[in-house]
Amino acid sequence: MAGAGPAPRGSPGGRRRLRDDGVRTATSAEQTKVEDLVQEVFDACKTNHRIPPFILQREKHFHYLKRGLRQLTEAYECLDASRPWLCYWILHSLELLDEPIPHSVASDVCQFLSRCQSPQGGFGGGPGQHPHLAPTYAAVNALCIIGTEEAFGVIDRKKLLQYLRSLKQPDGSFLMHVGGEVDVRSAYCAASVASLTNILTPALFAGTAEWIARCQNWEGGIGGVPGMEAHGGYTFCGVAALVILKQEHLLNLRSLLHWVTSRQMRFEGGFQGRCNKLVDGCYSFWQAGLLPLLHRALHAKGDPALSMTHWMFDQSALQEYILLCCQCPAGGLLDKPGNRPRTPCTTSPRRRWCGR
Repeated sequence: MAGAGPAPRGSPGGRRRLRDDGVRTATSAEQTKVEDLVQEVFDACKTNHRIPPFILQREKHFHYLKRGLRQLTEAYECLDASRPWLCYWILHSLELLDEPIPHSVASDVCQFLSRCQSPQGGFGGGPGQHPHLAPTYAAVNALCIIGTEEAFGVIDRKKLLQYLRSLKQPDGSFLMHVGGEVDVRSAYCAASVASLTNILTPALFAGTAEWIARCQNWEGGIGGVPGMEAHGGYTFCGVAALVILKQEHLLNLRSLLHWVTSRQMRFEGGFQGRCNKLVDGCYSFWQAGLLPLLHRALHAKGDPALSMTHWMFDQSALQEYILLCCQCPAGGLLDKPGNRPRTPCTTSPRRRWCGR
């Protein structure tokens, strides 16, 4: 399909579109449909000089996020088990926008997340729910973003360590929850919260880096478990976990670089999550976000061809896709033109990654 690395940027009409060799399939039809929508956006920007190009609509996004932190519509009832994620996504976005969080709001978030903390350690998806590594990651990161004494005081570090130990498996991997599944997300979530709360010990993560390295497959990217298809979300989690554990050298970094740069779509400029999939705005984070980590690792190995001033993908093309195709006029970001915005994401990480 279309994603084989970035091509030189020119006028919209000159960009290379999908060539299906005369064999039309369901996936090629979907790809063509997305390219047509993106082409419309590019053409409108080119012909309508009243549209300010390449502008992040900060004010609209701020108000969109601010509304979501206090109240969400009934459409979000399906995320009842992901409420710490909503806190984290919104707070993280506000932090990136350099927008201060009012003390009263921050305190309310702290009190809510304290009710999500389990007596056994870790955090659940809502008050009274069983602890799970995904909302634990979200809650700890949200509290660290707030960064007040009240926020840090919410986290029971002793019980959190006990909870992480209860999830550790003999092969170095971690369960997402007691009796739950194992995948690279759990290793990253565990490493992240352990690092942030200063409970990371060699014994807790013995064998974890080696297990993550076994998740790198023949494509170069990282799958959820050893032997699975490479995926942008899992790849970011695997690389980020290894960076935290200072073991990124265990990966075949050159093979990983080839895989991730090949996920940038030639025509759209954004990233796909897996080979032969559509462009998706969320992979602007998962794929582009791991490239500086990968670049740093290669640079540390003394690769003379690398500079620390520019990442190894077409940054301008990605900015065009996000700013022109993914901004909703009312605030919020889309995965692709024609879809509804996400606040900042309308599905849990597991569901997000299962079909894209």
